[in-house]
Amino acid sequence: MIQKEVVKQMIVLATSAFGLVAALAWNSAIQELFKRLFGSTSGIVSMFVYAVVVTMIAVAVTTKLGRMQKRLEDEEKR
Repeated sequence: MIQKEVVKQMIVLATSAFGLVAALAWNSAIQELFKRLFGSTSGIVSMFVYAVVVTMIAVAVTTKLGRMQKRLEDEEKR
C-alpha cells in the first residue's frame, strides 16, 4: 500500500515538474515576442502588458479547467 502511494506521489511530482518546465519555456517565448513587438527599450510598459496578458490567459484556462472538472465530477455522481 505504501509503495502505491509513493508511485502516485512520484507521478504527481513528475507531472508538476514537466508543467513547470513547459511554463518556463512559454514564459521565455512570450517575453521574446513582447520584446520584438514593443522593442527592448519599452521596458516597464511591455512588462506590465505581458503580465496582464498572461494573467488573463491563466484565469481563462483555470476557469475552463474548473468547469471541466465539475462536469466530470457530476458525471461520476450519476
